[in-house]
Amino acid sequence: MPKQVEYESRRRRITDAVFLLADERGLEGVTLRDVAARAEVSMGAVQRCFRTKDEMLRFALEEVGRRVLGRAGGTAAEVAHAVALPERAEAKVWLAFVAQAAVSPALAPVLRTSYADLEAVFTRLLDDRAAARALLALADGLTTHVLIGHLTPEQAREVLDRHLAGTRPAGPGPADERPADG
Repeated sequence: MPKQVEYESRRRRITDAVFLLADERGLEGVTLRDVAARAEVSMGAVQRCFRTKDEMLRFALEEVGRRVLGRAGGTAAEVAHAVALPERAEAKVWLAFVAQAAVSPALAPVLRTSYADLEAVFTRLLDDRAAARALLALADGLTTHVLIGHLTPEQAREVLDRHLAGTRPAGPGPADERPADG
């Protein structure tokens, strides 16, 4: 296996270990030593991939966004469903990052960039920046509601679909060319 491929594979393996630990214990329970053990690599391997815990967490945060968007389709509804209803472990990790970013100078810019990227995707798909911001906030809130059990995923999907039905632009435009069901 070429060195670069092996390095990237190890980084993904370490990131998966971060996700598992964050899902089980929250970010405060993620240590380099525990990540190494969970990833079944040496501490040195972790440190060669990530110089610091903050660097490792930044990479993991970026990876959550890449994975969620990687599963999304090409319509606003498909992207909103992927963002609002990610896999449970990803949702727990994302919310742990949101909470940590409120007090971490290292994570906050990564999270702001992720939200800006999502807003840009929604803006492009809806052709309306205000509607994109509202959809992003709704999707983010629904994630929390599902995660804590206030809503089921099906109820959240219904809320999201009803909102999307009301955000279609009135005049002709790119959003009108998509099927009504998203």
